[in-house]
Amino acid sequence: MHRSLKLPSIAQLPANLSLSPGLRIVAFCLLLVLLNPPPLLISVGPEETVQTTHPIVGVHTRLTDEVEEWKIQRSLQMVRQMGASWIVEFFPWAYYQGENREIDWRHPDMVMRHASAQGLRVIARIGLTPKWARPADTPLNYLDETAFADFAAFSASFVDRYQGQLDYIVVGNEPNLSFEWGYRTTGPETYVDLLKIVYPAVKQANPEITVLAGALAPTLEAPGSQWGLNDLLYLQGIYEAGGGSFFDALAVHSYGLTFPPTAAPGPEILNFRRVELLRQIMIENGDDDKKIFITEMGWNDHPRWTRAVRPGQRINYTLEALRFVEDKWEYVETAAIWVLRYPAPTKSYMDYYTMITPEFIEKPIYQEVKKYTGN
Repeated sequence: MHRSLKLPSIAQLPANLSLSPGLRIVAFCLLLVLLNPPPLLISVGPEETVQTTHPIVGVHTRLTDEVEEWKIQRSLQMVRQMGASWIVEFFPWAYYQGENREIDWRHPDMVMRHASAQGLRVIARIGLTPKWARPADTPLNYLDETAFADFAAFSASFVDRYQGQLDYIVVGNEPNLSFEWGYRTTGPETYVDLLKIVYPAVKQANPEITVLAGALAPTLEAPGSQWGLNDLLYLQGIYEAGGGSFFDALAVHSYGLTFPPTAAPGPEILNFRRVELLRQIMIENGDDDKKIFITEMGWNDHPRWTRAVRPGQRINYTLEALRFVEDKWEYVETAAIWVLRYPAPTKSYMDYYTMITPEFIEKPIYQEVKKYTGN
């Protein structure tokens, strides 16, 4: 005769039954394991190829704070499906190298592995300083001369590790803004001092790497400002400090703000065609053979920000700008739109630069660029 096993109810258990603290912890951990779903198994898959009629199109991916591998993979799949051949991605030194000087490569390995699988060309921006490499009570983006050699060593390790997957590296970001130096007051001479240490180090590690200087922020700040320095003056200062021999190409940021992309440039105007003024400075200093990489560009469609445009204008201006770059600027290698996606909402006007939502919902700007590239 078969009898079913009946477990006692809580009411039937002895009143004096109790678990030791150790067993309670074990039971709680077992409960968590049972409640959590099994981890997703991510398959990288065969290497893909970007299909595009406009290979100049790129996008800034901003995977820095994305911790789930499937979201990194999905983001890069959507880049390829949009027809963008290039990504610009931020790899923070401070996130990877701790007090023991060992480098944790897991996150950059993950990003580079999936970017390679999607057939994307990567421009790696290196920045942020570990706590051990900066003075006490200074912010993450504080970098002074005492850490230049350490920054160079990390950059060299980075380009060496990803040989065959990585062709471009940007040294720092917007060095003409004091914020990007941890609110240190610096000039182009300081940045050139950094380039002079980083450039030979990364070239020795990987002679094929292309070193980008910049990326310069468009600003009209006058000499002596506590906030930064006009990008035109800063670039000229780089050349005057002897920096021209320590970079292979120039990275720039080109935002249209409320101007259409074809609006004429001028020294006192911040608009998309300010790139032409930077290019003229390169020519005047004998660097006309070097390319320009636009590592951030675009328009914002926040409904209340005074520097934004309407959503339809944003789409039209972006496509018109890409056509303009291809038709007029033979010296520009890529134009990377800021920004594909943030891992979570910023709850600010910055969300209105994105092309897809944190939940991977396509915005009209994404769909129209996808059509533009023939996808």
